[in-house]
Amino acid sequence: MRCPYCFHDSTRVIESRSADEAVRRRRECDNVACQRRFTTYEKVEMAPLLVVKKDGRREEFSREKLLRGIIRACEKRPIPVEEIEALVDSVEREVRREYEKEVPVDAIGEKAMDKLRTVDGVAYVRFASVYRQFKDVETFAQEVLGLLKHDKEDRR
Repeated sequence: MRCPYCFHDSTRVIESRSADEAVRRRRECDNVACQRRFTTYEKVEMAPLLVVKKDGRREEFSREKLLRGIIRACEKRPIPVEEIEALVDSVEREVRREYEKEVPVDAIGEKAMDKLRTVDGVAYVRFASVYRQFKDVETFAQEVLGLLKHDKEDRR
């Protein structure tokens, strides 16, 4: 590992620990004139996962795109950013575990909706209205009634 300060080719690891799907390492430059410390993070590089869209197109899975959609659904709701990020992490982990190279867009949307349903009903309905492309108020009302029914069953 090259030192980011003096560009010396040799550094040593002082401390290593796991940190959210990555390894955090404290390093020190071996150059006697520098000896500065810095932190690096190592993350496993995953093989690209392609999302098969409804029209058959394929595009690379984008965690950021999923995160933006869920953040938009959670706007003005009392949901901490950390909880939203954990939800997205969970969806990505499940999708990568179940699908090796290609995943249907429906699988991602359904997993996201299942997790949102348990976090916040309003955010769930907002996400579902875009994901399922509600065409009218009736469809919207049916989804809300289904959510209410599901909540009553969970309380029992």
